[in-house]
Amino acid sequence: MDSVRRYLDQVSGVLAELSLPAIREVVDLLLSVNYVGSKVFTLGNGGSASTASHFACDLAKGTITPGRSRFRVLALTDPVPLMTAWINDTSYADVFAEQLLNLIDRGDVVVAFSGSGNSPNVLRAVELARDVGGITVGFSGFGGGKLSDLVDVPVVVPCDCMEQIEDVHLVLCHLICTVLRQRLVEIEPPVSLALYSVSAWPAMAPRR
Repeated sequence: MDSVRRYLDQVSGVLAELSLPAIREVVDLLLSVNYVGSKVFTLGNGGSASTASHFACDLAKGTITPGRSRFRVLALTDPVPLMTAWINDTSYADVFAEQLLNLIDRGDVVVAFSGSGNSPNVLRAVELARDVGGITVGFSGFGGGKLSDLVDVPVVVPCDCMEQIEDVHLVLCHLICTVLRQRLVEIEPPVSLALYSVSAWPAMAPRR
């Protein structure tokens, strides 16, 4: 078998092994967050940084549905001057957590991408989000790393090839946005956010 066919077959095999309940849970969570008007923050390093930016773009624009609220989403991988300021003045491990301190509110969602699941700056941002009452989603690979144990909704790509993990993360981003757009058109009722690590939620009502 030639190397091109082998790679494509390997990616297909990884896709077939994904946990569908975990993916559906991410869709349900984001639909509910859209309904109540909470914010979504995305983050990651290296290739995962570009995935975080891509997902924020698609979630903000690609899911727009007439008559429904738009997603309030921001990629913490995009503000380069602010990122370099925090890296220079504190450390790279704080580059996302320090941004979140300015922006996150209770009930907001942080979506973290990390192939290894062990990037210190990703973990620190997730820990901060949980401390302030945020809900966390983690996309990782290999065995899930520390990230999969830390987040409310882990999505682990069962693969030990970083390139293929990142391939599948992007496929999942496109899948999630496509399904969200379909469900927004159908005006499905959201699931309860009480399923996650936030208690005493206010009554849910559409954001005006």
